[in-house]
Amino acid sequence: MTTVITAKAVSELRQRTGAGMMDCKKALEENGGDMDASVEYLRKKGIAKAEKRADRSTSEGIIGGEIFNGSRSGVLVEVACETDFVARNEDFGKVVAQLVAQRVHSTAADIETFLAEPFAADPSQSVTEFVKITSSKTGEAVNVKRVARFDAGENGVVGMYRHHNGKLATLVQVTASTPEAAAHEATQLLVKFIAEHIAAAAPLAVDRTGVPAETIESEKRIAEEQARETGKPEAMIEKIATGKIEAFLKDVTLMPQSWVRDPAITIAALVKDHAERAGGTITVDRFARLQLGAE
Repeated sequence: MTTVITAKAVSELRQRTGAGMMDCKKALEENGGDMDASVEYLRKKGIAKAEKRADRSTSEGIIGGEIFNGSRSGVLVEVACETDFVARNEDFGKVVAQLVAQRVHSTAADIETFLAEPFAADPSQSVTEFVKITSSKTGEAVNVKRVARFDAGENGVVGMYRHHNGKLATLVQVTASTPEAAAHEATQLLVKFIAEHIAAAAPLAVDRTGVPAETIESEKRIAEEQARETGKPEAMIEKIATGKIEAFLKDVTLMPQSWVRDPAITIAALVKDHAERAGGTITVDRFARLQLGAE
């Protein structure tokens, strides 16, 4: 009989091991839901760390960021620690600033490559070693959880929003039809508006093409089951589920969302309006949203 793996069990295993969601789910499946066996499984695979300082919960920290290269590039770096006391410390802020500077000059495609790079301020050590030294100085577990970097082309613009407490930050990249439209004040203002909106509304993707097929299928199955439970005729269930999927996609994708500053306007309308002011067209390419402690 197949053991049902609950989200609660996955969450508990993540707390204990620091491993990723899918790794934890697989470990529980491989071990019949046994928590201790799953921890051992992840340890054997080298996915979970030993229960030392690096294994402590790091739910506090700061997300640093910077826009550079004439607003055509932007980076975010999430640096986590254990307590708000350390996160608010001036020295910790300097560490975050150094790691942001590292990311500005880094072309690493992923966080593993970034952490393995020589640390710019002291090439005799890697970024990982610099973070470990920081951890020993603070007496707390410190780690770089996530990084993001956007590099736009000649007609591109990157905008950033960073909450005042440093626990939430976003990047957004757009492409204008001409360099003049990209440089226009309206476009520069637009990326700031969109970055702020993404922080507040937390969309999953720019539009429906960016929503994973498995997510849509899952929502469809839920909608169909809900319709059946309410006694709807089988012939109506497909239509009901389709309607719910449309509502779901409108809610979780950026372009059809109502703008947080003025709910009477969608983000798509906001983009169109600012593009016209800039004298061209503007396409929203991608975004990143980092929130401390979230995936």
